[in-house]
Amino acid sequence: MRNLVYYVAATLDGYIAGPDGGDPSGADYLPVTPDVVQFIVEHFPETLPGPAREAMGIDGPGRSFDTVLEGRASYEVGLAAGLTDAYPHLRHLVFSTSMTTSPDPAVELVRGDALGRVRALKAESGLDLWLVGGGRLAHSLLPEIDRLVIKQNRSVIGSGVPLFDGPFRSHLFRPVDETLLSSGVRVVTYDRA
Repeated sequence: MRNLVYYVAATLDGYIAGPDGGDPSGADYLPVTPDVVQFIVEHFPETLPGPAREAMGIDGPGRSFDTVLEGRASYEVGLAAGLTDAYPHLRHLVFSTSMTTSPDPAVELVRGDALGRVRALKAESGLDLWLVGGGRLAHSLLPEIDRLVIKQNRSVIGSGVPLFDGPFRSHLFRPVDETLLSSGVRVVTYDRA
């Protein structure tokens, strides 16, 4: 059975984007420094968008993931950059109750029963499933998240899109790994307890 892994960058106070919900990549509170890029290339190269992979000469199948899951707002970050499929090297699913059609034939639109769809994906053979965001989708899929890999930045922003955006519910995870990068980013890994 495959695992659902929430692999994401966050601030110390648990936000994955600012209050505007726009693309946080490279913002001063979630900088993409050379050591972060090197970590991604070494451990999760398939999580780089297609154009970045091409520019860096990275190709081939994923090491950890063969499928990416994202919410509508996260998907729209790529659309705003002109990418209807930011991850053409992965099976790509977008979860949305407001979108009616997918802008790209390679991107599967999931309009209902997110938990059921994820459970079916986990039962398939293959590599793990990467949940890229956002906070509302992560909260709705929390019962199925097996692992958290958080690139914890050293910033505090006070408000924005939380790591998990929804009503109170308690789930326990246990720490299994930690890597401190030279920029001060701490990559922490937790498995469901």
